[in-house]
Amino acid sequence: MELMTDQRFRKTIKYLRALIFFGLAGVALATILYFSLIGYAKLQGPPPLAVPQSTLFFSDDGTVIGESHSGQKRYWVALKDISPHLINATISIEDRTFFTHNGFDYKRIAGAALADLKAMAKVQGASTITQQYARNLYLEHDKTWKRKATEALYTLRLEMNYSKDEILEGYLNTIYYGNGAYGVQAASRYYFGKDAKDLSLAEASMLAGIPKGPSIYSPFASMEKAKQRQRTILNTMETNGYITELASQKASIEKLKLIGEHQHSRIGTAPYFQDAVQNALRNALNFDDRTISLGGLRVYTTLNLDQQEIAEKSIDKMIASDSEIQTGFVAMNPKNGHVMALVGGRNYEESPFNRAVQAVRQPGSTMKPILYYAALENGFTPSSTMKSQLTTFMFDDGRSEYTPHNFNNKYAEDDITMAQALALSDNVYAVKTHLFLGEETLVETAKRFGIKSEMDKVPSLALGTSGVRVIDMANAYSILANGGKKVEPVLIKKVENHKGEVIYEYKAEKAEVLKPELASVMTHMLTGIFDKKLNGYSSVTGSTLIKKMTRPYAAKSGTTETDSWMIGYSPQLVSAVWTGYDKGKPIELTVEKSYAKNIWLDFMEKALDDEPVKKFKAAKGTVAVYVDPANGKLASEGCPVKRQTLFAAGTEPTEYCTDHLDHEKQKEEKPKKDKEKKPWYKRIFGL
Repeated sequence: MELMTDQRFRKTIKYLRALIFFGLAGVALATILYFSLIGYAKLQGPPPLAVPQSTLFFSDDGTVIGESHSGQKRYWVALKDISPHLINATISIEDRTFFTHNGFDYKRIAGAALADLKAMAKVQGASTITQQYARNLYLEHDKTWKRKATEALYTLRLEMNYSKDEILEGYLNTIYYGNGAYGVQAASRYYFGKDAKDLSLAEASMLAGIPKGPSIYSPFASMEKAKQRQRTILNTMETNGYITELASQKASIEKLKLIGEHQHSRIGTAPYFQDAVQNALRNALNFDDRTISLGGLRVYTTLNLDQQEIAEKSIDKMIASDSEIQTGFVAMNPKNGHVMALVGGRNYEESPFNRAVQAVRQPGSTMKPILYYAALENGFTPSSTMKSQLTTFMFDDGRSEYTPHNFNNKYAEDDITMAQALALSDNVYAVKTHLFLGEETLVETAKRFGIKSEMDKVPSLALGTSGVRVIDMANAYSILANGGKKVEPVLIKKVENHKGEVIYEYKAEKAEVLKPELASVMTHMLTGIFDKKLNGYSSVTGSTLIKKMTRPYAAKSGTTETDSWMIGYSPQLVSAVWTGYDKGKPIELTVEKSYAKNIWLDFMEKALDDEPVKKFKAAKGTVAVYVDPANGKLASEGCPVKRQTLFAAGTEPTEYCTDHLDHEKQKEEKPKKDKEKKPWYKRIFGL
């Protein structure tokens, strides 16, 4: 009996020794594995914290006009911009020892393991905020051992390389709160319609309870369960010393106003403009597509919402609803190049092709101001005369010929001035000027005006036969409008990353590309298309608009068989309109030929309605004198028509008009029955 007892004792001792040995070996192995894991984590360095975030696009007044995301609405906010109530509620319910542990709460792990063992099932979690953040950033939500080991590694790396505040900020910005809302800002806006920094204790305690089970604890899923969860969180906050019992009671009975609508749900303003902005981000600023879509950028644009609405309404009103005519429209601030409004077509859903920035169309006579500016630089003046008559020009060393035609094949059959040629859009004068200067001159001048498309060195270039883009033409006229200073079409003022750091800001390049005095002369000539003094009320190309104008404008229309243009400006605003068929079908109906002019004036009048009426100031180095518009000479007392005309100082005419010295006397002596011989311009236009 004693022998058996002794044998059992020895076996027990042997068993205990083996148990201690294997236990110590296990501890040693675990220690080795732990320190190996730490060493490996240290070598791996900080893991990236990038997560998909919504990119937002803002108008010039800070209104959100667009959003790009992957289906996860997430707007990153700094920890300082999150309500302390929400921070305390989250820590209380998710990880009360967050600020003291190294990524793992071993006491909670042991407690959870014991609870699971007793229940023989997974009934209690022990993941810390850091572990959950690691899972949200890098892992799927499966329950394999491999995933748990990887989670532990990422948890160590996060704790080793980032501060507790950085981890907490990241966690609160990545956790899912249900209903497509990722992160506290998106959730706060969705559930309560306010920023995360403005959440009350009652709102914060309810919001903090949702991540445990969004389909269960969302107030939109079950208000009863959401309130139960809220009370649990308030109790833990009270226990952990974050709030008083009274505050807890008040918050639990507070009636909450729920919204249930995502921020920026009514976006989609100016879709063609937004497309142009994304292209600028991609092509000019070199952002990749993923960064643009999911990088959490804040893109501050130049869009003026009021002007954009006016432009869209003007197009809808002026173009018949059943017409297939398309349009491209750009409005710019000539002082800084900011694109204030942009329309690339009549229906973005049907055709996202952006005719304002992509389409290359013939500009017609809207090219003439660029030609005549070049002429001013080469000795021409508004009073320079050439004969307007049907003319055939030989070019290409005499191997080719070109015969330009005026509208309705009407010609003065006499000398006309440059000012008249511009106002009447005389094509013969333009081609003569172009060939006199040399075909290379207009090509080079167009480049100085910011025209980027290729120009053909042919006689017809003077009449706008080489294609251009609407936005480039708006920019060209902006350079005239601001007195010759270089501007570029600006769509983006500033870009911030998800942390609010400015990563791009537009800075204008100050440069003078035109002579200010000649730009001023050109602007003054462009007012002539609305001036009945140049050749009678109905002869100038802007005659149909004169009665509707309430302020001075400088402008030029342009017409080809397939394209109709109107481009012009006030001192404050430039706008360019193109209308035509996408496939180059001829514009045959008279009403369709008037669309561009009518859209342009309707927009300008309404866009400037609240702006002061400003006249174009004459630049330094210019002289204004009265001339007879028929011959460009200084007007004498007997001239029936006198028009004040601007010249570069030293180029103004010195010869007085003598054509009308005996005008009054001849008129008195002439028998009434004799029919008075009409001047050439009245003969042409039937006046």
